[in-house]
Amino acid sequence: MALANKRLDPDIDVIALITDEQHTFLSSSTVREIAALDGDVSSMVPDFVQRALKAKFKDLGDNQTVVPTSSLKD
Repeated sequence: MALANKRLDPDIDVIALITDEQHTFLSSSTVREIAALDGDVSSMVPDFVQRALKAKFKDLGDNQTVVPTSSLKD
């Protein structure tokens, strides 16, 4: 967002205020992507959710399509 605003008007100054983790929003898409790449989501979700994600991705094996294989281009 900051880079888009800078491109639209180079005179725009951007100030980023970062909140504590306990007050931030965490999207399920982010959690799914981290889990799909075998990342540690233990600090983001309850134990039962972490176990369910691990089991789901183990069952899917190489057939999982949670992480997009293409990206947006300019």
